[in-house]
Amino acid sequence: MTGSGEAGERVLPMFPLGSVALPGVGLPLHVFEPRYRALIMTSLSSDRLFGSVLIERGSEVGGGDQRSDIGTLIRIVEAQEDTEGRWLVSGVGIERLRVHEWLDDDPFPRAVVVSCPDTHSDSDTAPLVELARSLCIEVRRRIGSVVDVQKIIELLDPDQSVASFQLLALSTLGPSDHYRGLCAPTSAGRLEFLIQSLQDQLADLDAIQAMRRRESSGE
Repeated sequence: MTGSGEAGERVLPMFPLGSVALPGVGLPLHVFEPRYRALIMTSLSSDRLFGSVLIERGSEVGGGDQRSDIGTLIRIVEAQEDTEGRWLVSGVGIERLRVHEWLDDDPFPRAVVVSCPDTHSDSDTAPLVELARSLCIEVRRRIGSVVDVQKIIELLDPDQSVASFQLLALSTLGPSDHYRGLCAPTSAGRLEFLIQSLQDQLADLDAIQAMRRRESSGE
């Protein structure tokens, strides 16, 4: 173990991605690069755990990427190797983590990490969960999403912190906003960010609809 010796530190294999893995959310992976195939085999031979962080700049393939410091601990649920040595992996996010120190990438990225749970809050976020849920459904409905969000949202985790991550994943926000939500120190702060973002999306959709009405009427 390297680093400052902070309590709870551990060394994890790390899988940087162009998308944001979130606690309580499934993570499907098609693994073909040799170093990440080695990562999956190493993880399967031990505790089936690895970490994932967002690539802030660069590519998932080839290395040389710039990585974020906040990520998610992933547990492999199922993994299948094909005849060409590639892996189809189904994982699930377990908890948020923070990278204390990056180690050598040989044979694959590794880092010293610590658990980074939400800061405790006495506030009941159930009303925020319900509002975010309704807004998520409405945005998806307005854009004609083919995802059965209503059915999925009915399966939200009863833990409000986990539910806040799941709603973030179900939203139509992009990776940078997903990362902002992941970094929010409390579930209430995450939900408030998500609610504001969804309300902004609805306002944009209203503006586009109004513009199209004006165009169609020849105004």
